[in-house]
Amino acid sequence: MSPPPSGKGKDSHTARILGSGTSGIAELLIFHPVDTIAKRLMSNTAQVSQVGITQVIFREHAGATVAKKAMSLFPGLGYAAGYKVAQRVYKFGGQPWFNDLITQHYGTQFRNTFGDRKGKLMMQATAGSLTGIGEVVLLPLDVLKIKRQVNPEAFRGRGILRIVMEERGALYRGWGWTMARNAPGSFSLFGASAFTKDYILGVTDYSQATWGQNFIASIAGAVASITVAAPLDVIKTRIQNANFESKTSGVTVLKDLIKNEGPLALFKGLTPKILVVGPKLVFSYTLAQSLIPLFSNYV
Repeated sequence: MSPPPSGKGKDSHTARILGSGTSGIAELLIFHPVDTIAKRLMSNTAQVSQVGITQVIFREHAGATVAKKAMSLFPGLGYAAGYKVAQRVYKFGGQPWFNDLITQHYGTQFRNTFGDRKGKLMMQATAGSLTGIGEVVLLPLDVLKIKRQVNPEAFRGRGILRIVMEERGALYRGWGWTMARNAPGSFSLFGASAFTKDYILGVTDYSQATWGQNFIASIAGAVASITVAAPLDVIKTRIQNANFESKTSGVTVLKDLIKNEGPLALFKGLTPKILVVGPKLVFSYTLAQSLIPLFSNYV
């Protein structure tokens, strides 16, 4: 997602929440299957050539009908909806808020250190990084979504309330790796997007960017973000998709992964993620930016 406007405008906070939330729901329904495929590829520890790509993606439904195969790519949709909507609302509102805070209190230091133009980009990127770090509060929903996608046996027939009561701290397993992934990932997302608008497209007021400029900047930012965060994302995913009682640390996961699968395994699932980045971000950004002004007419 390219950096949203950071200045005060006519759009209310309620309109931003409704617009970005609706955008998150629509994005989820379309792209959740692709996310499921990426998670299953990242979680697969065997050589794909030995088990077959269809078996890895569809698992026990590999031999089922096309309809059942398609439905098998929507596990954990309820958890995913909670996570995706909360994440989108947080990112749309959080990054501009952090950017305003940095500009107000540390803008002079950034401009003195990097210059006016680069200082502006660094503030956008830093605000994105802080937003990414804070996103760890949503980790339990992300954990439940991932387990439902790749390790449904971990639920053992329990509902969400029982899981929360019984597992508690286990739902925050991998929080350190999540923050380590989000910090450079969100820094790259907003930084590369702002860089593309400013240095390549010549846009100085990001809020005035055209649809086409937002498209190009969003692609640049998202590809940079996903690529930078890919290794840590694989480790985080494997920590989270294990059974709740598993105590395996991230360092152990990293060592075993490199030993058994090689360093390139750190980039498993990267291709399907990058392939969906373009349409996914264009869709979510365009829809949110269209709905927010619409909702502003009523709230």
